[in-house]
Amino acid sequence: MTDLIDETADYVLELASPQRLNILFGLLSKNLTPTAFAKEIDATKQEVHRNFVRLEESGLIKKNNDGTYSLTTFGKTVCTQVPSLVFLLQNRKYFEEHNFGEVPQKFQMRCGQLAINQHIKGFSKVLEQWKTVYKNSKEYIYEILSEVPLDLIEPLVKQVKKGVKFNYIFSESAIVPKGRKALLKKLGYDKLVEKGMIERKMAKNVQTMLVMNEKEVCIMFPNTDGESDLSEMFYSDDPMFHEWCLDYFRYSWYGSDVFRESKLKE
Repeated sequence: MTDLIDETADYVLELASPQRLNILFGLLSKNLTPTAFAKEIDATKQEVHRNFVRLEESGLIKKNNDGTYSLTTFGKTVCTQVPSLVFLLQNRKYFEEHNFGEVPQKFQMRCGQLAINQHIKGFSKVLEQWKTVYKNSKEYIYEILSEVPLDLIEPLVKQVKKGVKFNYIFSESAIVPKGRKALLKKLGYDKLVEKGMIERKMAKNVQTMLVMNEKEVCIMFPNTDGESDLSEMFYSDDPMFHEWCLDYFRYSWYGSDVFRESKLKE
């Protein structure tokens, strides 16, 4: 095991260079020569050539017959792992006060898909972005919630009445604002449920909250005490970010129980 750790440390060292990382990601899209790459990044030929040789000796890239270099299978796979480090490093301070909550390890291992995002801070800004996701929806809105802000209900129902499908998962211990039931009745919520435009399920304990339409996603991870946090969110319309969140919603949906309104208390 010690030898394996030492070997892994050596490869991490190979990646500990902005230029070598740039070479790897540059080769993801096209084959390059050291000279051509040096021109692209405005660096000296000698320095770039040295890093190409180093990456080749590490088995991350290979030289082709035409003099260009391309990624090996190993190199391509390494590139898929780097975004996870990027995401965690970009948000290191955030994760000093937050964690992944109930999100399974298999999703945490894919957190690199969340690397392209906008970090939104402040309760009012979070709610405005949330409303924007509703407003931009054309096909569906999916949610995983442990808290229900009252002023978001009417914009949501408005979209459902336009034909947008709404599926959501509530925590059994969800914080439900006073006046929710009366507002739902006024908006004809039950009729939308009867028509199948709204489907709902219930989970034992929701910590990570999710709001998404067919193109955009907002995700809110819990604080280190395991409590949901509506004061900060990650927002993105990046396809990889969306794929991660859609997979997580589907995983949560099929693992949830029947919805019981009686468990919710205003």
